[in-house]
Amino acid sequence: MQLMKIEDEIKQRAFKDERQKAYINLVFTAGWLQLRQSAMFKEYGLTLPQFNILRILRGQHPKPATVNLLIERMLDKTSNASRIVDKLEAKALVTRKVCPSNRRAVDIRITEAGLELLRRLDEVMQVQSIGLHNLTPEEATQLSDLLDKIRD
Repeated sequence: MQLMKIEDEIKQRAFKDERQKAYINLVFTAGWLQLRQSAMFKEYGLTLPQFNILRILRGQHPKPATVNLLIERMLDKTSNASRIVDKLEAKALVTRKVCPSNRRAVDIRITEAGLELLRRLDEVMQVQSIGLHNLTPEEATQLSDLLDKIRD
């Protein structure tokens, strides 16, 4: 299998140094992964941020979450969590109720329909495993460790 190098993808032969090349490759690959995920989620009427919120709520289930908790845990910190919850509520994938113990807080929970949609998506993602199936488990661990090191 022939690897498609970043030089070929973006038609750039020279880089200032290996760090610049790695940075450009990381940004390009992140966008590449997002495009593929977005296309897959579109078939299910979801966006990436909506999927992310559903996954967070599934992790909390059966306990409720607040908008602040969602914001804290979201992958894309620029997303508007309240608006995303509105859209998920309109699709009956989440419920929102005023918290009985704190009238200013709102409890957000995933519905059974939301859980079922995630189960279906889990199966699809297992089969497709967009790009990462090319890595061995050891390589995936190494990549994850390197990404953590970048943020350190």
